[in-house]
Amino acid sequence: MTALLLSAGLATAELKKGVRVVFLGDSITEAGAGPGGYVTLVREAIDKGHKDLGVEVLGAGISGNKVPDLEKRLERDVLAKKPTVVVIYIGINDVWHSTSGNGTPKDVYSKGLASLIERIHKAGARVILCTATVIGEKTDGSNPLDKMLDEYCEISRGVAVKEKVQLLDLRKAFLDHLRKYNKGNMDKGILTSDTVHLSAEGNKFVAAQMLAALAAPGASAEKSVGKAGKVLRHCVLVKFKADVTPEQLKESENAFRSLKSKIELIKDFEWGTDVSVEGKAEGFTHCFLVTFASDKDRDTYLPHAAHKEFVTLVGPRIEKVLVVDYWTKD
Repeated sequence: MTALLLSAGLATAELKKGVRVVFLGDSITEAGAGPGGYVTLVREAIDKGHKDLGVEVLGAGISGNKVPDLEKRLERDVLAKKPTVVVIYIGINDVWHSTSGNGTPKDVYSKGLASLIERIHKAGARVILCTATVIGEKTDGSNPLDKMLDEYCEISRGVAVKEKVQLLDLRKAFLDHLRKYNKGNMDKGILTSDTVHLSAEGNKFVAAQMLAALAAPGASAEKSVGKAGKVLRHCVLVKFKADVTPEQLKESENAFRSLKSKIELIKDFEWGTDVSVEGKAEGFTHCFLVTFASDKDRDTYLPHAAHKEFVTLVGPRIEKVLVVDYWTKD
């Protein structure tokens, strides 16, 4: 709970008087509005940190909902409440229900998210778009719907970039946490009670993520957590294996260079090979420097499908890699 209260401090520092936040989603959000749920925890944390602001936090979750369902009830359940901020937390059922033939096709999912955002913007509210979390907590990729869920989360990330809204990548946050704490590779019991719905710890975890997102200034995915006047450099030093052929080396260089054309969040890119006369490179021959406008952009880049494809190709050819990130002036 300490981390949650710290996050509340961050959130209330940015929230203004009279803000009304509506959380729009499915059964996870419906339960989240109950005792101990993430919506309730967000409300309690903000009230404790800044009750004088009169911030309202409302839940608008309905069990079984998918993106098309949110579109149908957006006016009644959200826009009619005159929100300042709308948090869209959806995607589980769009994927999960595919097992019974009732999932949401990818094009319908993408267009639906874009439509929701456009209508919310037209009503004058800010949007925070969340990726879906998990359908199974195993960390070895063996949850049956992992691949499909990742594909839909990638769609959400793309929509956030295209529509210029703040992205809260809950999928990535969950996976990072589970890799660290789910040492037994269990399918539930860490952040979920039944592979999908949040446990007590899961609600606390999501509440902390939401509070941090509400603290982020602006509605742009590119600027949501950037530092004024600065950019983030992502520096990758590579030592290739001795048996890598010149052709494979060239292919690897081209693959890294092509990422900029495939991932819009990359602000700038440059690379080069070692020409130092000091002889202290320790076998590292290549330096790739990727620039991002914010750490949120970097966090979206890392699990991006194009980056994953690059890692699959080049990873087996690398003997050792060093990564350093740092802030600097643009």
